[in-house]
Amino acid sequence: MSDQVAKPSRHHIRRLSLRTLSKSWDDSIFSESAQAGFWSALSLPPLLLGILGSLAYVAPLFGPDTLTAVEKSIISAIRSFFSPSVVNEIIEPTIRDVTANARGEVVSVGFLISMWAGSSAISAYVDAVVEAHDQTPLRHPVRQRLFALFLYVVMLVFVVVAAPVLVVGPRKLSEHIPDSLANVLRYGYYPALILGLLVGVVILYRVALPEPLPTHRLIFGAVLATAVFLVATLGLRIYLRWITSTGYTYGALATPIAFLLFAFFGGFAVMLGAELNAAIQEEFPAPKTHAHRLRKWLESRVTALKRPAASAPEPAPADTATLTAEPSRPT
Repeated sequence: MSDQVAKPSRHHIRRLSLRTLSKSWDDSIFSESAQAGFWSALSLPPLLLGILGSLAYVAPLFGPDTLTAVEKSIISAIRSFFSPSVVNEIIEPTIRDVTANARGEVVSVGFLISMWAGSSAISAYVDAVVEAHDQTPLRHPVRQRLFALFLYVVMLVFVVVAAPVLVVGPRKLSEHIPDSLANVLRYGYYPALILGLLVGVVILYRVALPEPLPTHRLIFGAVLATAVFLVATLGLRIYLRWITSTGYTYGALATPIAFLLFAFFGGFAVMLGAELNAAIQEEFPAPKTHAHRLRKWLESRVTALKRPAASAPEPAPADTATLTAEPSRPT
């Protein structure tokens, strides 16, 4: 009997699809997505405060107008996914207000509080991914919350360092390339944006789990999550445009509801991709990662070093009695 893992077939794809849907329902994907969407909406102002407040110190190193260019690039990227009403009435005014006072807020206690509040969205996504893989008991809730805060700080540092480079770099590059290649930068914007979103989802799946899967096993779920999010946001934009043209709106609540729907579909896509990865892991178990094996090896070595050395064997009782009873030699 062969020990080789069976190759994926149409039967496996059908079973994986059904298992993904079953696990999603069992893990309450709708309530988890709603929770992630709520915390995303609640964390938006402190998240922007952390990013733009830190950029206020770093961006001027790349030029006097770099902060304004980064601000416009963020709004332009967000406009690619969200509807115009959400961008114009919620996100863009929030960014403008935060940018106006961001530099002074960084050195205040409120900035530290905003870091904790801003990490709530990341905590919701980490909880959803861990729940999808049934690894919740492997990490204490308090430790997981602090881990989400750590991820937020790492993301903050990365964005603060990378954002000016990503904004200034293409502009400087366009000054030194022929006009015939200028269209490459123009038409490569959206593919690069989608690729960056895909890589971000893969990284989230990789670092969120206490016992992570190999990176290449997470690509399928990340592709599904990215595709679901793009299709959902496109469909929601079309629906909002149509419902607005009919005159039937929710009045002043229309824009907040639309933003919550976008955030909900973001959480839904992330959790659905995680459920697919978990279903693939059940069907085709992956070996432990190299990092996991290295950690286990180090733990075993540390345990072996801490173990006390075996003491020398004590003499048997019979030998002790013989030595005691042996007469002394005459001098």
